[in-house]
Amino acid sequence: MFCDRGSFVASRACSVRRAITASGGILALALSTGLLLGGTARAQETQIIYPGSMAVTGFPGTVIPDFEPPDSEKGGLPPGVDPADETFIDTSQASLRIFDVSRLGGPASGQLVYTPPPFEVTAGQIGEVFGLTYDDGIRDGVPSGIPNLYAAATSLHGIEIVTPDADDDGRPERQRRGTAGATFMDGQFGTENGGGPGTIWKIDGITGAVSKFADIDSNSGPGIGNLAFDPTHREVFASDLDTGLIHRIDIEGNLIDTFDHGIAGRPAHGLSPVADDGAVMDIQAAAFDSEDPETWGYTQDARRVWAVAYHGGRLYYSVGEKAEIWSVGIASDGSFGGDPRWELTVKADQDYAVTEISFDNKGFMYLAQRGPVENRYDYSRFADSGKGEIIRYQREDPADPATESVWVEVPQEYAIGFPQGNRQSAGGVDLQYRYDAEGNLDSSVCTDTVVNTGDKLRDNPELAERLAAGGPFAVHGVQLTPSALVKPANVPPFGSWFVDFDGYFEDPDVQGHVGDVRVWRPCEGRAGYYEEIPGGFLPPFYPPDFPPPGNLPPCLDVEDVQYFCTPHGLQADLYLNDHAGFGGDSVKVQSKTPGVAVTSPMSHAPGKPYTIDITGHTPGDTVNVGLCFYRKSDQDKGGYYPCCKMTLPLRTPAVSCEGRDR
Repeated sequence: MFCDRGSFVASRACSVRRAITASGGILALALSTGLLLGGTARAQETQIIYPGSMAVTGFPGTVIPDFEPPDSEKGGLPPGVDPADETFIDTSQASLRIFDVSRLGGPASGQLVYTPPPFEVTAGQIGEVFGLTYDDGIRDGVPSGIPNLYAAATSLHGIEIVTPDADDDGRPERQRRGTAGATFMDGQFGTENGGGPGTIWKIDGITGAVSKFADIDSNSGPGIGNLAFDPTHREVFASDLDTGLIHRIDIEGNLIDTFDHGIAGRPAHGLSPVADDGAVMDIQAAAFDSEDPETWGYTQDARRVWAVAYHGGRLYYSVGEKAEIWSVGIASDGSFGGDPRWELTVKADQDYAVTEISFDNKGFMYLAQRGPVENRYDYSRFADSGKGEIIRYQREDPADPATESVWVEVPQEYAIGFPQGNRQSAGGVDLQYRYDAEGNLDSSVCTDTVVNTGDKLRDNPELAERLAAGGPFAVHGVQLTPSALVKPANVPPFGSWFVDFDGYFEDPDVQGHVGDVRVWRPCEGRAGYYEEIPGGFLPPFYPPDFPPPGNLPPCLDVEDVQYFCTPHGLQADLYLNDHAGFGGDSVKVQSKTPGVAVTSPMSHAPGKPYTIDITGHTPGDTVNVGLCFYRKSDQDKGGYYPCCKMTLPLRTPAVSCEGRDR
């Protein structure tokens, strides 16, 4: 059998890739032959994750167990048997790979990159997964520099069910519709290792050992939308496609609490609350149809949370097919804040779900669309591909009071893949370090490369002659692009590199077989725009003429201060408590430290922190800020108005906001 050279050198015989595809009425079987990797991840001597390591999820492929060719003694399948009925998820193949992309072999020219063999975790171990996140690498309280990777169960690569073997061929019976006795196919959710549709798996970054991190037992089958890690409070967030809840999970895998966007989020934007309708996936009920995702028990679109991303003290998340981006604050104790906020409604040609959100060090927010969920019985198509976009939004600077959102209304778009339209996104996006002119990783620049998943990335007959020099056309995997190359630059994307997910190229027509992508990208000591950085404050002190008449207690306490870098320098968000009931709603600020300037917006939004900008200080110094806390209605009357005064010593972060992109 002819086999194209893969994008990495695998220690096994070649095999046909992922699907059964129909051509001229003859089904080409996706068979795995030769020496295959076993059901355990390959052992590593030192570690499996390094700075720049790129984890990618995808469909593992299919196999007909105990199949013998037609010219063998067994003579292949009996006459009249549909090969699709005897084809199953290949549990010996990987649904998660971790790639070394530190050397791409030369300048970007639209070529396929040949990487070293990736670390692999098989479908037999964890089933099919989509969402990914890394933790901070702290082990036993000590930073190790080697994180663990987390992967979440998914329905985005189809739902396959079976009943016990009824024809004595040694294979279970594949079912299209729900029926009594049906179970999930092996390789669907890692049930062989105790997994299920709500399982989050942990891959040890040193040993590669796989274990179950957490279980959302209430998930009946739709699976997890995506994952995010909060390094400040060391907790994981997981979006639940069954209920629409966002789960908060501690670093030990214990479920702590949940946030319900449908009930608690929507009213913050004037929308009516939407409770979960209680629909579940019941694979033993006749109503279940493996080819109809409407029967899979997803919560309603209005409350369906897909992507989650922690950034700047808030958890950002996407909702629905006509995607909206929202955020909710994370309090100082790690709990969900009471301040859900609509950020924007995505402007794209198609109303597709945003399944991944990422942020760079310059304050850009990157969004990846994935086409609607499908599940062809022949495993060929799990999403409607070819129209999904990778876009990025930037914050308004300065904020435009005429617009509702703090984000610029029209996003910038990237050219993804070579097919017409250049919109081949498969739903994953992250940021990578910079690459130099020869394609070598440069970790001194933290977020200079966009990496995204996509289908049919190098397939365009009109460009075939030029593309042929860069390798095979049927690449389903990852595109790497310098972040500066937004459209109309890089159209078509010959300024990008490409990595194939599994190293086989015999399936040009499959869609939705690649999932998410996450890069381990530590940038210690470097601050990004709107990224929370460590600092603190000292107890405030009051002027000699305080307390006010009547011996009232001090009218203001400081609950917390959070620091961020912005294009203008250091920003401090003050969380103030009017515990004496003074009724203030505004602050004026004045620097009490020579040479340092502090400013604050003239207006304050209810429920949000008081924001001040600090310039001219030395990072790490304590800056004394005088606060005048007052009622705006009193000020509007003119003349003298009451003002509660105090001085707040701020311990500024020892991190400079200069050089934010390095």
